[in-house]
Amino acid sequence: MNIVFIRHAEPDYSIDSLTEKGWREAKLLAERISKWRVKEFYVSPLGRAKATAGCTLDLLGREAVEYPWLREFEGHVVNSATGSDHICWDLMPDHWTKDEGMYDRNNWAKSDIMLTSTNDISKECKTVYDGIDKILAAHGYEREDAYYRVRQHNDDTIVIFCHLGVTLVMLSRILGIAAPVLLHGFFIAPSSVTVLSSEERVEGKAYFRCQVVGDTSHLYAAGEPVSASGYFAPTFSM
Repeated sequence: MNIVFIRHAEPDYSIDSLTEKGWREAKLLAERISKWRVKEFYVSPLGRAKATAGCTLDLLGREAVEYPWLREFEGHVVNSATGSDHICWDLMPDHWTKDEGMYDRNNWAKSDIMLTSTNDISKECKTVYDGIDKILAAHGYEREDAYYRVRQHNDDTIVIFCHLGVTLVMLSRILGIAAPVLLHGFFIAPSSVTVLSSEERVEGKAYFRCQVVGDTSHLYAAGEPVSASGYFAPTFSM
């Protein structure tokens, strides 16, 4: 089974849609996806993700299943040193790396920093974890301990249109890596493609292995620059 996570194209947050460049990205992405055999599409309820998905769905004459928990991962925490408020996945390195709880794959959402949140990040985390597990179970892969029991082997490809933060939280669940490490250590560009595929070396048991993270080859092929939206430095041009 293949899981393809796609971050929305370059956003115009003021209208929760796409910039002019974002629409170009989404159309180039749609051409790329049109060559795949996709079993099911899933999409966030937010406008920028739905606009990105719409270019593909219109081209293919398909529809997507919408889940509210695929919206961007929410929650703000307080920097104890400055008292300033931050989205929970946008923290300074000298702040979050001091909290050993942020490296705990099972309890990071209950770490000291996360407990300063104005909402229940642990509950938010569980909602996302349960959501992706239910999608995988519907395709024959049921969560068991830290791997997946194969109830029905298949070569299905599913595509999930969503956002940077929630994608990395889903990856933390599937791969067993504390989300803060992924949230602060990985950047996935607008319209990028991240692929996980099930590796079933023991019959009936699967672990998902990452093939690519944040691939933007559809942009490079067309001479379209990669957007740095969500990044705090210039992107490297490959």
